[in-house]
Amino acid sequence: MSAVTVKPKKIRIGDLLIEHKIISQEQLNAALAEQKKSGRKLGRVLIENGYLTEDQLLDFLARQLNIPYIDLKRYHLKPEVVHLIPETHARRFRVLALEEGRDSLLIGMADPTDIFAYDELARVLRRPLRLAVVREADLLKAIDLMYRRTDEISGLAQELDQEMSAYDVDLDQLSGAEGLTDAPVVKLLQTMFEDAVQVNASDIHIEPDERELRIRFRLDGVLRVQTTAERRIASALLSRLKLMAGLDISEKRLPQDGRFNVRVRDKSVDVRLSTLPVQYGESAVMRLLNQTTGVLDLAQLGMPEVLLARFRRMIHSPHGMVLVTGPTGSGKTTTLYGALRELNKPTSKVITVEDPIEYRLPGINQVQVNSKINLTFGRVLRSVLRQDPDIVLVGEMRDQETAEIGLRAALTGHLVLSTLHTNDAVSTPSRLLDMGAAPFLIAASLRGILAQRLVRRICESCSEPLALEPGMRVVAEQELGRPADGLDFRRGRGCTYCNHTGYHGRIGVYELLEMDDSLVQALHRGDPLAFAQAAKMQPGFLSLKRSAVELAARGLTTMDQVMRATFGLED
Repeated sequence: MSAVTVKPKKIRIGDLLIEHKIISQEQLNAALAEQKKSGRKLGRVLIENGYLTEDQLLDFLARQLNIPYIDLKRYHLKPEVVHLIPETHARRFRVLALEEGRDSLLIGMADPTDIFAYDELARVLRRPLRLAVVREADLLKAIDLMYRRTDEISGLAQELDQEMSAYDVDLDQLSGAEGLTDAPVVKLLQTMFEDAVQVNASDIHIEPDERELRIRFRLDGVLRVQTTAERRIASALLSRLKLMAGLDISEKRLPQDGRFNVRVRDKSVDVRLSTLPVQYGESAVMRLLNQTTGVLDLAQLGMPEVLLARFRRMIHSPHGMVLVTGPTGSGKTTTLYGALRELNKPTSKVITVEDPIEYRLPGINQVQVNSKINLTFGRVLRSVLRQDPDIVLVGEMRDQETAEIGLRAALTGHLVLSTLHTNDAVSTPSRLLDMGAAPFLIAASLRGILAQRLVRRICESCSEPLALEPGMRVVAEQELGRPADGLDFRRGRGCTYCNHTGYHGRIGVYELLEMDDSLVQALHRGDPLAFAQAAKMQPGFLSLKRSAVELAARGLTTMDQVMRATFGLED
């Protein structure tokens, strides 16, 4: 790549696009009129109106300005180079430092015709600049990923440690009452939350060890170490978090649970805090619930269309019980909230009994279970049924009392939605029978069961074809019942966007069972074996394993993830 610096030319992009017959004069006039109203850039208006694609525009700009067009998805970004441009300038001017030469810096710009941005960057960086054009969405994503707060968090943790050393006091005795550590603690927490929201972490773990304090984020279901710090700051950090959650800061011997709300970059994040006394202090786990994103629509969960239509039919029944099953962290609550969002109408009364309440849903009466005052699932459920509800959501079927009240409610004209911890849909009635529920009650009340898992999704930016090893190939062909040739098995090579893991995000795997005559008869007899055999003979029934292999065959996840998610499930 040439080291000659290129200053942006002022070009009339609309006229040039017409000249090269890419758009018509009428399209340009319409876009200019819209631009005048909205104040957005002409290129963005042309793309949003469908007059040309973003790739067409970027290729055209690259040719006209004689600069390269770089696909950031396939470009290896170096943090030390990217950070040559301050984050404020990178976000303001939509620009990213890509490559440092001996006498110049290659920068990627979403709008390489922006002369003002170029001049300002040249003034700040004090070095010759070379230009490349990049896709704006990729650039913004890269900025979020590259300008992490890792160093800042480590620096603030050190600052807090130094401040505490200077005063040489025992923070366990102070219990956070003194103000000397307030400012660094607040800064550290603020930066930690900002970084967690920026990378879409679901949980933050703060864990004291013998010599250090470890802070980890859970991303796409996997824990990653964010930073380590001196253990002595743990007490100050925990005290501040407890104050925010309204917990007892002097109580360090018992587990405590609380919640608070933080505002991060115009996003409202609900934080559920759980503390636990461990060998070297207190461990804290914070579950982050982004209230700005809100509850997902059922169509956004990634269910196959046929399965989604069947599930919708089940939840729109006027009465009966629908169960969503799976292990902890498999997305059961997200699915149920998606169902509630669809069912929540002014003509229906909806009451939920939860422990804890995860998302606040407008128009729905949500009850928080509190075992300390004997406000149990069973006790709340009895009162709920006297509130004339149409739909009841029970957070979890935990015991015989809850199961029986829920099943009887489903039998007496209510739609009851709930969750249960079972491996798959087929084994769910056995679990209810083990809990002591009567077979006739299960048979008469149950409408359907949805079992689910979450598997990691292959990163789209670095996805590449993969030839399966013989063992995996045999498993895939057995499940699919057809040869693996011609199927799109893939893997993630690893890139900047996925933190070189090959995965980005997660996708649901589902198994749906609708009750029919053969299943009801097996339940009436209390015969789990006959129920399992009848379930597998149901037309259109797909096991969790088969559904997961189908996702792998479509190039959405890997066979490795399939085996992890369905390991131990019976064929």
